[in-house]
Amino acid sequence: MKRKVLEYNAIFQKEKEGGFSVWIPALPGCTSQGETFEEATKNIKEAIALYLEDQKEIEEDNARNQFMVPISVTP
Repeated sequence: MKRKVLEYNAIFQKEKEGGFSVWIPALPGCTSQGETFEEATKNIKEAIALYLEDQKEIEEDNARNQFMVPISVTP
């Protein structure tokens, strides 16, 4: 049985109060959090699944259309 696998970039932010916030830029409003990186990862996977359940048509092109590049600047 063939299964479709979609891959999205997730942005993690370490919070000052502890834990992590995480969001998926390609899926507006798809966000989550967790006390640990592992928990935040698990939670965002669940959030993605719920987000995609609500979508009538999945735009597969958005799955890997974005990428991150660190940019250094000198203030």
